Order: sequence, then C-alpha cells, then structure tokens
Amino acid sequence: MSPLPHSPGQLAATVPREKTWEFDAIGTRWRVDTVDEMPDDARAAVDRVIEAFDSTWSRFRTDSLVSLLARGAGPVPVPTDAAAMLDVFEEVSLATSGAVNPLVGASLDRLGYDASYSFRAGDPLAAPTNWPARVRWRDERLVLDEPAMIDVGALGKGRLVDVVARTLEPWTEGRAVVDASGDLLVTGVMQRIGLEHPFDAKRAIGVWEVRDAALCASAANRRAWGDGLHHVLDARTGVPVRTVAATWVVAETAMRADALATALFFDGGDELAHRWGAEWVRMLTNGRVEWSHGCSAELFTRTASVA
Repeated sequence: MSPLPHSPGQLAATVPREKTWEFDAIGTRWRVDTVDEMPDDARAAVDRVIEAFDSTWSRFRTDSLVSLLARGAGPVPVPTDAAAMLDVFEEVSLATSGAVNPLVGASLDRLGYDASYSFRAGDPLAAPTNWPARVRWRDERLVLDEPAMIDVGALGKGRLVDVVARTLEPWTEGRAVVDASGDLLVTGVMQRIGLEHPFDAKRAIGVWEVRDAALCASAANRRAWGDGLHHVLDARTGVPVRTVAATWVVAETAMRADALATALFFDGGDELAHRWGAEWVRMLTNGRVEWSHGCSAELFTRTASVA
C-alpha cells in the first residue's frame, strides 16, 4: 500500500453525535465515525483484517506475499481478497485497453516509487502485457508464470475500506463512516462531502451528498514526486497520465469506486462506470471539468461538460 495520501482531501464526513476513532494504517490516516464508542474487541478485529491485508498485498513490505512472489516464490494458496480484486482488475483492464494492470509494481519502482521511497526515477518501464494469462487465481492457488510485482493500488484501499466497514457492522447499528484519507464508505446517514481542487487544496470544486454508498477519489497531485511524476501510470508505457488531474466516483462499494477513480484517467473508464451504475466527476489538467450523465454532485465550476 502507499506511504503517502492517495486521494484528494474531502470535507469531514461524520455521523450525527458521532464517536470518532482515528488511527494510522497502510501508510495513511483513517477515521471511523460511529454512534457509539468502538470497544476494544471491535478495534482488535479491525487491526487483524488490516494486518492480514497489508501482509499479503503491500509491495512496500519485504515480508509480504506479493514481495515473495516477486522474488520467485512458487504457487501459494489463493489469499483472501484475491478473487474479488483480480476479477475487478480484469474488468477494468479490458475497459481501458490494458492501461490498468496489477503487474505495474515494477513500473512504479522504476520511476522511484519503490519500497525504500527513493523517488529517484529511471527510464519508464511498461508492465507485462496480457497479465490475466500470466496471473492465475481462480483455482485454489495463486500462480505467476514469471516473477512479477503485483500492485493493487488501483483499487486495494477501497477494498480494505469495504472490509473494515463490514468487520465493524456488529458494533455500528448500521450507521457509520469509514474514511481512509478520502476513500470512504457511508452507511445509514447522509453526508455532504467536499471535492478538493487538485490545484489548490484550500478550495473545493464542488460537494457531493452521499448515503449508503462509497466515494473515492484519485489525483495527480497526491503521491507525486520529481519532475511531474505521480502514481497513476499507463501500464502500457510506464509513464504517468498527463491529461487528467483528478477523479471522484460514487459507487455501491468502495472497491468499485476506487477502481473507477483510476479507470477514469483513461479512455473507457466512463463506459465502465456507466455499466456499473456509478456517478463520476473528472477534472482535466487544462482545468475543464466533466461529469457523468445524471451526476448528483453540486459543482462550483463553470468550465464543464457532461460526458
């Protein structure tokens, strides 16, 4: 997972008369708002699912499962979350003509976004093509035909938000906000959430009212370093996207919202969002704002178009 914030900041999303629990995990700040104070057993349950996820999927940990696979470890039992995430990756990859690819880890390393956070960029490296044929996960084993670094950053944090929210359900009375630095899931309450301007963190381009849904975002000004480098790469080239500045998506689950927030940096992301019944907003690097047909976000900008 990431050592730096993933998404544009959102205005506070809170449960009325909430109890707030804040903590750091997977390199980001989490906030959980609930009606009642979370007891120790609830917090311990969340700690367990986060540790299990991180020890499997973090490419920043040398002892993680994906790091072992990258070093040539043989077939391993299919981890929890593998089918859910890789099935969605396959849909997103097909929709974006291969621009989104879970084998992009080595491409990020090459540009300096590596386990040591060197931020020293080398020449771009395209990710291996035809990845579904190189990664097999639908049997009882996870198999890579050749060693490669899996990176689930395109949707992994959203998936973990969903898992944390589900883990807390016995204690939340159906009302909670789980927010992992802007990737959030709202249940049982209505929240008015600000959309941070990617060029000016003191401004918002609009607000979005969300209830019983997830809102996730991605932006080129977060996890950025060097000379215009950032974390959203075109896997086909290993080069960061230059035309899109930020995306915001409301969807049924945080994993799908997170995946679409990445897909919308590329052609085909809007069509996938339509198939999944999600709403979205996108700001281009020229300042133009686009949004999906029927989008319920309240936008402040006048430079806009419906997509």
